[in-house]
Amino acid sequence: PLNIRMGISSCLLGNNVRYDGTHKLDRYLRDILGRYVEWVPVCPEVECGLSVPREPIRLVGDPEAPRLFTVKSGIDLTERMQNWVRERTRELEREDLCGFVFKTKSPSCGMQGVKVYTERGMPCRRGAGLFARGFVAHLPTIPVEDEGRLHDPVLRENFIERIFTFSRWKEYESRNGTRAGLVTFHANHKYLIMAHSPRHLRTLGRLVGNIQTHGIAATRKSYIAILLSGLSLTATTRKNLNTLQHIAGYFKTLLTADEKREMWDIFEQYRDELIPLIVPIVLLQHYVRKYDIAYLKPQYYLHPHPAELKLRNHV
Repeated sequence: PLNIRMGISSCLLGNNVRYDGTHKLDRYLRDILGRYVEWVPVCPEVECGLSVPREPIRLVGDPEAPRLFTVKSGIDLTERMQNWVRERTRELEREDLCGFVFKTKSPSCGMQGVKVYTERGMPCRRGAGLFARGFVAHLPTIPVEDEGRLHDPVLRENFIERIFTFSRWKEYESRNGTRAGLVTFHANHKYLIMAHSPRHLRTLGRLVGNIQTHGIAATRKSYIAILLSGLSLTATTRKNLNTLQHIAGYFKTLLTADEKREMWDIFEQYRDELIPLIVPIVLLQHYVRKYDIAYLKPQYYLHPHPAELKLRNHV
């Protein structure tokens, strides 16, 4: 179901909005992830009134608060862009986005490592595009990534996992947002959180245990911020192995000696990076069905996103 709405720099969908009249189509985002999300395209430069084609622009001055100039004619576009950013981020807040993919290195959309020039024309790569910076400041909870980093399979999986989790959170909030609902949400995400950060899992467990103290509204607000912060940490092989072993504990009295040996062999091959994560996951999914383990059936760690995205197939 396309209930996941996501923002994206318009050129990444193949729209000819760049300064030279071209695009930067990313086929994975448009054709594969695009089957599961509804894209909301944004081009800051065109939307704030610049033409296509147009004179290139660049950031100048302090990397923490750069100004935006046209390259040849030196026109200062800072105020124009910042006014547009303020208005557009307020509009995007109402779009109910679950994430945003920015164009790498762009003076309007780059998240990090964007060139900022000194008055004498020397570049350093410490800037962020004016729109990306404004978006993150105004909507800090929404998962964001830039398309260059998404070519890394680990970062891609991490980002898409956060998007789908945030979408489920929004669904929980819109359905009821009750205390019982939060307890269930937390229980179903336990092993997903563990694979990213056992420390965040403990913090969230305490938070859910103390709903009475803080009230449900305050607890929800803290919960989603801590959850997304934890999920932004990488699920390493070691952390995944720890999670797999925790889940395997549910089967210790059920499996035959042969099945146990096979399971531990597969865990070791995963640990030694001989096989991808999907292999032990599929085995555990099989045992969850075979032995009908009610607590594990809804665990999102075992199915955090559509299998067609092939996010756990890399070694």
